[in-house]
Amino acid sequence: MEAERGKENFVNGIDMKQLFSTLDLIKDQPEVAQFKFRATNRWLSGTHCRASVKDFYGALKEDDSRETAVFDMDEPPVLLGHSEGTNPVEYLLVALSGCLTTSLVAHASAKGIHIKGVESRYEGDIDLRGFLGLSDTVPVGYQEIRVYFKIDADVSHEEKEEMIRMAQKYSPVFNTITRSAPVSVQLDG
Repeated sequence: MEAERGKENFVNGIDMKQLFSTLDLIKDQPEVAQFKFRATNRWLSGTHCRASVKDFYGALKEDDSRETAVFDMDEPPVLLGHSEGTNPVEYLLVALSGCLTTSLVAHASAKGIHIKGVESRYEGDIDLRGFLGLSDTVPVGYQEIRVYFKIDADVSHEEKEEMIRMAQKYSPVFNTITRSAPVSVQLDG
């Protein structure tokens, strides 16, 4: 009986008791919600570089408890690389995919919607003339990104559409991309 009761606290693998206690804590102490995420990067050769993520600040303390995650980045040969890693603009799509999916599942879980499966695909269009400095009229970066979701849940089409709207509304990566957070770039040292 206790095991069954414990299962009721989880929706889509998310601990609902912890979710709602975290929300209550943040309502009472807004400073708990302030996080600072970090990454480092080192150029290796050609178009190959390596980024890493280890520590962050959140919930009023530094956290370095997880293993370092390493991300190799490189271009394909057609773009002067050696395919020794994922292209950085592909990582942007990966970050968007993770954040939209996480936001969708978390908000659906908070509403008690049980999800059997979520799949999504991402496409982005870039005209390299901007990046290569060959045109001042072509944007540097993605000109358009398209996202396609498949949601397996026993809810209506309209409720699935609402889940996608909630994902967009609450995804930090989606909002950073679509609203352009200020980025300062400077020489360090």
